[in-house]
Amino acid sequence: MCIASEPITGPLALSRFLHRHNRFLLQVRLEDTGEVVDAHMADPGRLIELLLPGKRIWLRPASKPERKTRWTAVLGESSDEQELVSLDTTLPNRLIGRALRLRAIEELADWELVRAEVTMGRSRLDFLLAGPDGRQMALEVKSVTLVEDGVGLFPDAVTERGTRHVRELAEIASKPEWEAGVLFVLQRSDAQRIQAARRIDPKFAEALAEAKRVGVRILGRRCRVLEDRVELGPAVPADVG
Repeated sequence: MCIASEPITGPLALSRFLHRHNRFLLQVRLEDTGEVVDAHMADPGRLIELLLPGKRIWLRPASKPERKTRWTAVLGESSDEQELVSLDTTLPNRLIGRALRLRAIEELADWELVRAEVTMGRSRLDFLLAGPDGRQMALEVKSVTLVEDGVGLFPDAVTERGTRHVRELAEIASKPEWEAGVLFVLQRSDAQRIQAARRIDPKFAEALAEAKRVGVRILGRRCRVLEDRVELGPAVPADVG
């Protein structure tokens, strides 16, 4: 069931992963010409299960010809090569924003989107929602790409920023007339639940557990990823791990 979708602008070029120069730059070989090129990588996570030599990476040409890096990595593939995985960390926010405007997320159907990118405390959180009873909600969206044994895990690398966000959501949830939530968006379809990756970042997992204890909502959705679009699918259980 698709409740909202976000297009992937094409055409895309198929390549094979060779090397990761740094968090934001990949070296790949174009399938059609054999040329070795660099590609911008928006996702700074480790992605060690996706970025393996020879793995397929789908690239989008840069919209600005003067940009130093001519390509951007858009899609990868799962370890079993059966699933496409979105590598665009900004896509979940666009997708959730579209779904919120449509009131298509069942768990949040009573909430109206007020605006995106709201500064609260030391952080800029993703969405501000308004409820029918005058309450407000701060909602933070987290992109999930790591899957192990059918479980989506966040984060795939230590995230001080993510931990700070969760702690600030806990503070917001304690205020009168306020609620807060974390919505994990799995950018692939091969997991049945999502949880905090405690072995990777125990501080984030503990912060999420404390946030849940004080009333922060923990929500999860998975996506169906195609070469021309990403579809927001059904809810999946999400917990502190």
